Amino acid sequence: MGGAKKQSPAQAEKSQQAEAAKKEGGQKKGDKKEQKSKSAISVIINENQALNFIKGAKVFTVQEVARQEGVKISAANTFLQKLLKNGAVKRIGGYSGHHIYTAA
Repeated sequence: MGGAKKQSPAQAEKSQQAEAAKKEGGQKKGDKKEQKSKSAISVIINENQALNFIKGAKVFTVQEVARQEGVKISAANTFLQKLLKNGAVKRIGGYSGHHIYTAA
């Protein structure tokens, strides 16, 4: 009863291109395997630049440090946790991982 739904012209074209690519053995330009990340994200934080930002800011968050230094939030968080242990920064507010820090 019933049957397969008729494909729209765009869907039919995509399936034809996919079948043709399989037969050729190559990949078409839009394949997911060929796509690369558009922005390079660094995980190494420049401590001197980060400390200059921290000293110049009245208060800051992990997200601000990550944005300023161009690193992942996890790398900035690790750096701030290290500074927190050393006593270079103090946690003055925030909740649920969204803490506000100030230079000590």
